[in-house]
Amino acid sequence: MKTETVIHPSSVVEPGARLGAGVRIGPFCHVSADAVLGDGVELVSHVAVRSATTIGAGTKVYPMATLGAPPQNMRHKGGRTTLTIGANCTIREGVTMHVGTDSSRGATEVGDNGNFLAYAHIAHDCIVGKNATFANGATLGGHCEIGDNVNIGGLTAVHQFVRVGDNAFLAGCSAIVGDVIPFAIASGNRAKLRGLNIIGLKRSGLSHSELHLLRRAYRTVFDRSHLIAENIVRARVEFADSPSAMKIIDFISSRGKRQYTMPPLKAGADDDSDDDV
Repeated sequence: MKTETVIHPSSVVEPGARLGAGVRIGPFCHVSADAVLGDGVELVSHVAVRSATTIGAGTKVYPMATLGAPPQNMRHKGGRTTLTIGANCTIREGVTMHVGTDSSRGATEVGDNGNFLAYAHIAHDCIVGKNATFANGATLGGHCEIGDNVNIGGLTAVHQFVRVGDNAFLAGCSAIVGDVIPFAIASGNRAKLRGLNIIGLKRSGLSHSELHLLRRAYRTVFDRSHLIAENIVRARVEFADSPSAMKIIDFISSRGKRQYTMPPLKAGADDDSDDDV
C-alpha cells in the first residue's frame, strides 16, 4: 500500500479531518472536519464526505457520491449523529448514505466488503451487514436492518423498518414491504417470497442435506393450514439440530410489533426451481 497521502489542490479537507496512510483525494472533493478516512481510502473525484463519517480502510468512492449528509427525517434536530462505512467497500457514482437521526439510534452502519452500485441509497439509522451488494438504484428507507451476504437488485426499494436476513436475494424492481427471512428470494410489487436462494446457498458451501432441511423448514413455517405461531413452535422441535433452519425460526420470532414477515407467493410453496436439491 502506498503510504503517501495525496490531496488534489482543487479539493477541500477541513481542519480536524483525520486521514490514514495512503489516502488519495482526487479533484473537487470536500471532506468535513469530523470525518475519518482509513488507510488507503480513495475518493476518485467530486465526492462529499460530510458530518461525522468514518470510512474504512481500502474503500474506493466514485464521483458524485455523498456520504454523511443529514437524514431526510423531520424529527432530526441537528444533533451530532454518525455514519460508519466498513473496509474494502466499493461505492459507485451518485451513491448516497446518510447519518442517523438524533431522535433514534443516531447511527448508520455499513459493513465490510460492500459493493454499492450507481445511485444506491442507504437512509438514516440503517444497519447493513458484510458483503452486501446493492445494484443500481437500490434504496433503503430509514431504520432498515440488512444481514450479511444480501444481494439487492436494481431499482428495488426496501420500506422503512424492514429487516432482511442473511443470504437473502431481493430481485430487481421489487417493493419490499415486509421482513424477508434469511436465505430467501423475494420479488414483485408488493414482493412475496419465491422460495430459497438455492444458488447463493450452494455458493456459500451449505451441504446437500442442510439444503433439504431448509426446504422442509421453509414449508413447515409457512404451512397455511396452521397459524404461523403454531408452525414456529413445531419447527423449533423438528429442526432443532439445523443451525440454518433455526436462523430462519429465530429471525421470525424476534420481529417487533411494527413488523410482519413477508409470506410466500403461494401457500407454503417455493418456486426456486432447482431440481438438484
